[in-house]
Amino acid sequence: MRGRVDYATTVDEMRAFTETRGPDTPDEIWLCEHAPVFTQGIAGKDEHVLLAGDVPVVHTNRGGQVTYHGPGQVVAYPLIDLKRLNIFVKEYVYRLEHCVLKTLESFGVTGHRVAGAPGIYVKLGDPFGHSALTGPSARPFDGLGKIAALGIKVSRHCTYHGVALNVAMDLSPFSSINPCGYAGLATVDLATLGVRTDWNTVAERLGDKLAAHLS
Repeated sequence: MRGRVDYATTVDEMRAFTETRGPDTPDEIWLCEHAPVFTQGIAGKDEHVLLAGDVPVVHTNRGGQVTYHGPGQVVAYPLIDLKRLNIFVKEYVYRLEHCVLKTLESFGVTGHRVAGAPGIYVKLGDPFGHSALTGPSARPFDGLGKIAALGIKVSRHCTYHGVALNVAMDLSPFSSINPCGYAGLATVDLATLGVRTDWNTVAERLGDKLAAHLS
């Protein structure tokens, strides 16, 4: 648990850790919370930032488009040697999403994957129901809210950046961007769904699941 830490400083620390680690360096999982910041992925388009206002925009080297980090969000940064784990990037992403799904499940919330759109989504009208999504659809996000965003970087088989799970936060900054590049995509957190919990509890559950599935 790293708690509240500066985003840009943390990215520099992750990069340094990854660039200097050797084949025997133990993997780590950093669990963090950040002050308000918009982060833009390496292929991110500036037009997806609609109105930054006083929130800083940090360009970074992860995959994906723009997202928002702020208080009340658990951000997990797994620093994993994929070669040692003997998996490829596609399997790694699947495991990250699986850990978020199982964390949500522990609170009674059913998460969903959307093909071609990394991250985890919930049915806004029935977040605790167990029916699967139907598809494919011309409007894949209809009725859905994004509760977890995913963006990673892999260098020499080693990962950094990671996944952010919304717990109880001010969601209004998401309306100032096209979240992950999708105009009008709704964003939700556990508190909005009626789940009463706290940052530490969610961080511990997500951290435990990540440790179990990435070791």
